[in-house]
Amino acid sequence: MIVPDLAAGTNHVTAGGINAMLTSMKTFHAVLILFTAPALGGCATQPVVALQQPTVVEAACGECKFGLKGDDCDLAIRVNAQSYFVDGVAADALGDAHARDGICEAIRKARVTGEVKGGRFVATSFDLLPAESL
Repeated sequence: MIVPDLAAGTNHVTAGGINAMLTSMKTFHAVLILFTAPALGGCATQPVVALQQPTVVEAACGECKFGLKGDDCDLAIRVNAQSYFVDGVAADALGDAHARDGICEAIRKARVTGEVKGGRFVATSFDLLPAESL
């Protein structure tokens, strides 16, 4: 705090004024961080996953192999270290899910196109590749 020294005709800063100013600055910075940190984190967007060209990804049961939460065995893919349930392909169309090379027993490769919408991969094409020797 600047206190005028009327006798000397100058201004000087008192120790109490400096402490008050530092406390005010700390409070300001704490409030600034408190309100801007969540806003900045909330601005982060999930990367867009759009596979317009056929791309080889991992495919398996989301619950059994990829650890996704669900009620039943459902087809999922993993791309860029992120797993997504698949819409547009029936898991039953891929054979016996519980066979030795089925989606609940093995992580397979698939050639897919599509994009992630609402946290799920919407497939426009899905070709389960032959099982490698398991």
